[in-house]
Amino acid sequence: MLYIIGLGLGDEKDITLKGLEAVKKCEKVYIEAYTSLLSFGISSDGLSNLEKLYGKPVTVADREMVEEKADSILSQACNSDVAFLVVGDPFGATTHTDLVVRAKQIGVDIKVVHNASVMNAIGVCGLQLYRYGETISIPFFTETWRPDSFYGKIKRNRDLGLHTLCLLDIKVKEPSLESLCRGKKIYEPPRFMSIGTAIEQLLEVEQKLSESAYSEDTVCVGFARLGSDDQIIVAGTMKKLQTLDFGDPLHCLVIVGETHDVEEEMLGFYSIKE
Repeated sequence: MLYIIGLGLGDEKDITLKGLEAVKKCEKVYIEAYTSLLSFGISSDGLSNLEKLYGKPVTVADREMVEEKADSILSQACNSDVAFLVVGDPFGATTHTDLVVRAKQIGVDIKVVHNASVMNAIGVCGLQLYRYGETISIPFFTETWRPDSFYGKIKRNRDLGLHTLCLLDIKVKEPSLESLCRGKKIYEPPRFMSIGTAIEQLLEVEQKLSESAYSEDTVCVGFARLGSDDQIIVAGTMKKLQTLDFGDPLHCLVIVGETHDVEEEMLGFYSIKE
């Protein structure tokens, strides 16, 4: 059996009882470490906390292992119980859907244990979840690559009066272009996009395309370390949020659409005070 288990958003204690029971009976435990991260990070101390709770070793599965060596994980699950731990909910990233498809193709039984993810935890700010349109991802711009495909999706959401959840780029164990050209992988330091960088890029795209999807006066909600004890939630215009330091990752951003009275009242609790 392959158990794909959501860990929630905060720390090692956010796992569900059902998830913990599954982990304890598995012979091998992996934790993915590239689509997100827990508040304590995937460091030696963080792994120690997990291993102490689970009573067994935990193997960090980076992008390379999951995308290139998934067969070895699945072959283990053919003959024993294997746990694959995912920050948030198991289906918060398409990579995990691909793992399920590959498992089913070779006859490996799958059991999924769900948990909280950014997709529902953003409801804490008071914007109703059923009033969200398509979620978008904002990648880091480079000197030669400045994509804007997300812009049309934001505009469609805004035209319909819907809110837009913006997931911000994460770069973990990414090989440098120079090293790939030389045929030897050298990994760049981890990078996590901040709300300030996201807004800077959003405004750059608006200036380029000029279809009035949003402006620096558009109200947004910035989130940092959502689901953790030290989470930060601030509502304000893009211009105001861009000046704030939200601290450590992970960050995400919501571009606010049309709001109802109750939504406005809730947003007021998080608004920047003049």
